[in-house]
Amino acid sequence: MSDSDTSIHARSERFLSMLRHCQVLGLRVEHADRQGLTLRLPYSDQLVGNPDTGVIHGGAITTLMDTTCGISTACVLPEFEICPTLDLRIDYMHPAEPHKDVFGFAECYRVTPTVIFTRGVAYQTSRDEPIAHVVGAFMRMGKAGRVMDAGTRDGGQGA
Repeated sequence: MSDSDTSIHARSERFLSMLRHCQVLGLRVEHADRQGLTLRLPYSDQLVGNPDTGVIHGGAITTLMDTTCGISTACVLPEFEICPTLDLRIDYMHPAEPHKDVFGFAECYRVTPTVIFTRGVAYQTSRDEPIAHVVGAFMRMGKAGRVMDAGTRDGGQGA
């Protein structure tokens, strides 16, 4: 792993650690580099949507994929930026197999000054056998300090 990839991986882990709902779900960074991000959603009985089948609830998969796409922005930006979700579309192909972890992979395929476009898949065994496909758009709001300054009429100088 190059120094750049190590930095991307560490930045992705820091980003994920700030999201309390992701901590509760047990999401973990499996891999992160300039090509994209893979997160793991560990199987848990608490995530089951249908107790008769043991299948993970679709909301957990949605959270996995929104988070994976959102954090994948850290793989292409030189510094951390606030990038909230503008649009997210998930096409489910089939339910996840019970008692198996689910992985989310996402990559950024276009970066503009205002929007980052992502795409990816949720899968269990292979990306070639997806549970779901996802595309998302994320608004670039800049670094946290710049956003705070821009949000005040006087540029943060006080009244």
